Amino acid sequence: MAKPYVIGIDMGGTNTAFGIVDARGNVIASDSIKTVKHADINDYIDELHTEITRVITANDAAGKIQGIGIGAPNANYYTGIIEDAPNLPWKGPIPFANMISEKFGIPCIITNDANAAAIGEMTYGAARGMKDFIMITLGTGVGSGIVINGQMVYGHDGFAGELGHVIVKRTNGRVCGCGRTGCLEAYCSATGVARTAREFLEIRDDESKLRNYDIESITSKDVYDCAIAGDKLAKEIFDYTGTILGEALADFTAFSSPEAFVLFGGLTKSGDLIMNPIKEAYEKNVLGIYKGKTKIMLSEMKESDAAILGASALGWEVKDTD
Repeated sequence: MAKPYVIGIDMGGTNTAFGIVDARGNVIASDSIKTVKHADINDYIDELHTEITRVITANDAAGKIQGIGIGAPNANYYTGIIEDAPNLPWKGPIPFANMISEKFGIPCIITNDANAAAIGEMTYGAARGMKDFIMITLGTGVGSGIVINGQMVYGHDGFAGELGHVIVKRTNGRVCGCGRTGCLEAYCSATGVARTAREFLEIRDDESKLRNYDIESITSKDVYDCAIAGDKLAKEIFDYTGTILGEALADFTAFSSPEAFVLFGGLTKSGDLIMNPIKEAYEKNVLGIYKGKTKIMLSEMKESDAAILGASALGWEVKDTD
C-alpha cells in the first residue's frame, strides 16, 4: 500500500527548497537551506537530512514517505548523478540520488531542476492539459524543460533540453558558466541582466540612476527598480534581454511547435518590462507557419512550489518500499 506523502527537493544554485507533498499536490510543509553554505557535499547532505527530518517529525509524517524526488542542475534522470553543474559549489560527478536515498533510507529519483518545474507546471499550473510545451526558467541561469506528446524529453543520455546553452552570440560572445561563449544563459538570466547593465554603463555615457550603484555589485533587481522609476537605460537593458530571449524562443519553436512557452523564475517578476520585448521579438522572428499559434505565458506556480511539486511527482514513481 502506497504511503500518503512524498518529499520534493528543489536544489538551486543559492538555496535548496524542500517540502512534504500529498497525493493531491498540496504542500503540507516546506522550508529551505542555503546550497552554497557548505564546501563539502557530505556536510550539505547532513544539514538537508537534519532539516527535512525536523519537518517530517513536526508534521507527523515519519514512516509515511513513499519516495523522494529531486530537481537539481545538471541532474541525470537515468543515472541519478549530478554532472559538473556550473552553478553549484561541488565539482565532478555526484551520485546524489544514491547519497540521499542511503542517508534517508527512502527511494529517490532525480531530474534536472527545469524538468522538475515543467512537471509541476504540467500537473498543477499553467500547462495543465497541454501535451506540447516548453518551460523556461529564468534565475541564476537559464534552464528548460521540454514536453512533447505529454512526455518529458530526456534524450538518450538524460541531458536533453539544455536550451540555456544554445549559442545566441557567435561573435564576441560572453563567457558562460559552462565554459563556452555566447550562451543564452549569459544574456537572459538574472546574472545576465546584471552583466548587461555593467557593459552598458562602461561603454556608454547616458545619464542613469544605475550610476548611483557600485557597478560591480549591480543586480537585476537594481535594474528593475531603476526601470520602474523611469530610467531609460534600465528599460533598454530589459529590451535588449527580452529581444535575445524572444529570438531564441522563435528558433526553439521550429523543433517542437509547442502550444506554449511557460516562463518561470525571478526575472519574470519584471512583468511587461521583459515580456513585451520577448513577445515582440518572437513574433518578428518566428517562422510564418507558426505565427499566432504559440502562447508565451507566465508560470501560475508560486516561486518555489513549481519545482518542489514537480520534483515530488517523481517520488510517486518509486516502488512501494513495504
